[in-house]
Amino acid sequence: MAGTAATLRLSHHLRHLATRATMPSQFTPRLIGAPNTLEHRVYIEQNGSVVSSFHDVPLFADQSNGILNMIVEIPRWTNAKMEISKEEPFNPIKQDTKKNRLRFVRNCFPHHGYIWNYGAFPQTWEDPNVTHAETKAKGDNDPLDVCEIGEQVGYIGQVKQVKVLGIMALLDEGETDWKVIVVDVHDPLASKLNDVEDVERHLPGLIRATNEWFRIYKIPDGKGENTFAFSGEAKNKKYATEIIHECHEAWRRLVSGETDAKTPSYEISMYVVATLPSAELARSPPNDATYTSIPPDTRLPPAPIDPS
Repeated sequence: MAGTAATLRLSHHLRHLATRATMPSQFTPRLIGAPNTLEHRVYIEQNGSVVSSFHDVPLFADQSNGILNMIVEIPRWTNAKMEISKEEPFNPIKQDTKKNRLRFVRNCFPHHGYIWNYGAFPQTWEDPNVTHAETKAKGDNDPLDVCEIGEQVGYIGQVKQVKVLGIMALLDEGETDWKVIVVDVHDPLASKLNDVEDVERHLPGLIRATNEWFRIYKIPDGKGENTFAFSGEAKNKKYATEIIHECHEAWRRLVSGETDAKTPSYEISMYVVATLPSAELARSPPNDATYTSIPPDTRLPPAPIDPS
C-alpha cells in the first residue's frame, strides 16, 4: 500500500513537472577542472543551482507540442567520449575512461569525431533487467542516447529543445543501445523535418552516414563492426516516441523504488535537488554536505591530450 501511494504521489508530481516544464527555465553548465583530465566535470545548473542532469532536468520541454529536452554530452566534430555519470551525486558529465585512461573516439574516414551533437534524454533509462521484445537484448543501463542533426555545434552541458524524428537500434556488446534522431527546434530546417523520411529528403545521406559511423567507430581500437537490429533501418517518429515513453517509464520505476538502483552489477546515484519529493529520493537541500562540496565553476583551459 505504501509503495502504491508513493507511486501515485510520483505520478502526480511528474504530471505537474510536464506542465511546469513548458515555462522558461535557464540551464547552464558549471565547468570544474580542466578538460582532458580525469578530474574534469560538467554539472548542470538551473538558475544558478546545481541540479541532477539525469533526474532533475525534465524530459519534456513542451509535452503537448512534442518538444523534449536533450543534454549535449559531445558536441559535433569532437572526439572526447563524454557521458553523464550515473554513479556520482547530481550526475555530472565526465569523460569516459578505460583502464584509468581517458577515452577518445578515433576519426574514421571520412568522418571527423562525432558527426552530430550527441547526448542523452534526461529522465529516461534503458533498463538492463528487461529484454526488448523486438531487439531480443536487454537495455544498456544508460539514459537514452540522442543524435541531434541541426546545423549548430552545441557545447557540453547544453540543454537543447528538440523534436523527435526517428530511432535506430544499435546492438552493442549484446545490449540494446537506442539512438534517437532529433533536430533542434530552432534549426532552420526544423519546420521541414517531421519524420525520419524527411531527413533523407532534406539531408540526403545523413541516415546512411549515421549507420556507418556506429558500425565502424570501434574498429580503429581493434574491435569488430557493431550490428543493428531491424537490419540497420531507422524506425519512424511514432516508433521512436514509443521507445522514449518506455524508457521514461523505466526511469519512473527506478526513482520510485520499484526497480532497484543498487544491484551487484550497477549502482545509480539518486541524489536530486528539488525535482522530486524527499519521500521518493535522497533529496539534497542546499546545506547538504554532498551539495555544498561541489566546487565552483573554474573554466580552466584544456590540458594537453595524451597522444597515446
